[in-house]
Amino acid sequence: YYGLFALQHRGQESAGITVNERGFLRTHKDAGLVNDVFTPDVMKYLGKGNIAIGHVRYGTAGINPRQNAQPIVVNHIKGLMSLAHNGALTNASELREELELNGSIFHMTSDSEVIAYCIIQERLNAPSIEAAVSKAMDRLKGAYSLVIMSSTKLIAARDPHGFHPLCIGERSDGSIVFASETCALDAVGATFVRDVLPGEIVIVDQNGLRTDDTHVGKVPKATCVFEYI
Repeated sequence: YYGLFALQHRGQESAGITVNERGFLRTHKDAGLVNDVFTPDVMKYLGKGNIAIGHVRYGTAGINPRQNAQPIVVNHIKGLMSLAHNGALTNASELREELELNGSIFHMTSDSEVIAYCIIQERLNAPSIEAAVSKAMDRLKGAYSLVIMSSTKLIAARDPHGFHPLCIGERSDGSIVFASETCALDAVGATFVRDVLPGEIVIVDQNGLRTDDTHVGKVPKATCVFEYI
């Protein structure tokens, strides 16, 4: 809650949090500001858990704030996945058509759901969720900073150009935090460690933190000018 409150300037359309409690994902999201969406009763419902992701949205694709609120939660044959996305794909319409022709049913109008379905499709044959994310990144074009949660892992990924920011922080108890801006780290008592590299996938699970740099350095870095405002 405090992390999202610190990032409220990044989006005022909607807010959401997914909490993982021993493999069970509990989500609340709605249109509105953080302090309106997350009442004391909602926070009690979400509980504590050991992994969580959150999102505040400023829509660049999709017109219904409530319908397109994130995080997205998908229950698929390999398990549960929740995803939050910052950015915009340049090939979203092509990917959406391809997925629909293969039987995917969309409930949202944003390209974030396209990313989620690409990952799930790759997960059918991939040995792990992080391998599925890496394969999906071969298909995604444009800007995307992602935080993804499975029943046992927290994953952060940044597009190979690094259009949008994503950083890593650590709390005194060893907890790892990912955020779009370091002000969210300050809000939850975490210390800035470093930025996620363009193209890098960072995985946190019971064995600690590890990275996949398959996509790092493949294309020139390019920053969104809006991030300087």
